[in-house]
Amino acid sequence: MELRPISVTDNELEVEVIGENETILNPLKVRLLLDDDVELAEYIIEHPFLSNPKIFMRTRKGDATKALTRALKALQKEYKDFEKAFEDAVPTEQKE
Repeated sequence: MELRPISVTDNELEVEVIGENETILNPLKVRLLLDDDVELAEYIIEHPFLSNPKIFMRTRKGDATKALTRALKALQKEYKDFEKAFEDAVPTEQKE
């Protein structure tokens, strides 16, 4: 994955995300929208074969990059919690 900033201001952020698709961008967008400081979050895929997706976000207050960092950390925790719950529910090794 490669990230290429397009526009970065205090309250707006637009980044081209190279090598990824909506599998990672949709959960990120949803998590961003749960943040009360975030006014707008969306990802754009202009053409599925010819363009790289972009994520755009704007905050009502606070720094956009900090809001993005909070969202990423929250997603990491959710995935770790899910992984633990899955391992507890479905052991990966048979116990003899």
